[in-house]
Amino acid sequence: MYRARDHVQNERWLAELQRTADRLDLDTEARSRATDLFLSTVTEWDDDDNDDSKRAVVAASLYAGSLIEGDQRSQGAVADAAGVARLTIQQRWKDLLERAGLQPPSW
Repeated sequence: MYRARDHVQNERWLAELQRTADRLDLDTEARSRATDLFLSTVTEWDDDDNDDSKRAVVAASLYAGSLIEGDQRSQGAVADAAGVARLTIQQRWKDLLERAGLQPPSW
C-alpha cells in the first residue's frame, strides 16, 4: 500500500510511466495496475533516489501490470520503450509482484 505523499514524491516517475505506457499503447487497466505496483514498491527498491533504479521499477511495473491485466507486452518491448535492458525487467518483475503482495506465476 502507498500514501498520497508517495504519489507526490514520485510525480516525475509517474509521468515517465505514462509516457512509456503511451509508447506501448497499453490500455487503461494495465496503466492503472502498473501505477499501483510502482507506488507500492518503489520505496522498497530505492534507498538513494537513484534514477536508474526508479526507471527499472517503472519498467518492471509496466511489464507486470500488462501481464496481470491481459494486455501483455514482451519484456523486450517494455525494455525498449522504457530505456532499460530486458535483463533488468527479467530480474525484477517477479520480486516486484511479491513485494506488492501478489503471487507471481510459476511458469
